[in-house]
Amino acid sequence: MALTHALLFFHLLGAVSFFAGAAVVGTLQFAAIRRERPSEVYALLRLAPAGAALVGLGALLTLVFGIALAEHEGFGLSDAWIQAALGLWLAAMVVGGYGGRAARRARHLAERLAAEDDAPSPGLHALVAAPVPLAASCASGLMLLAILALMVWQPG
Repeated sequence: MALTHALLFFHLLGAVSFFAGAAVVGTLQFAAIRRERPSEVYALLRLAPAGAALVGLGALLTLVFGIALAEHEGFGLSDAWIQAALGLWLAAMVVGGYGGRAARRARHLAERLAAEDDAPSPGLHALVAAPVPLAASCASGLMLLAILALMVWQPG
């Protein structure tokens, strides 16, 4: 029983970290869209790597301790809801990583522009508000919610 509780604790700690990191990154991204000056955009986006680190830590903890918990509790990895959760986990990481690349490029551009003249830049705004990477980041968040639903209800 103690091992089950330890595995569950670290699995849930990972889930909280995963969601918290995604929320931090998403909030910073949407806040940066509303800013015009590169220094303001940079001030927000330079905090995004901390959120991304939380996502990475949470992703690792949820995967490792989730698999260990499933094996320990006798579920294995063959149940459909576990396979769906693993597939969504992988898709969320790939799609979220794609969305994060545009924000990383925007952060570097904003830093350079802020150091030059800090004048509003349509190119920077277009990069920060690029619809496809932004949609990818939102889709990744929705996948996290779907994983949460699978974990709570364990259908099938």
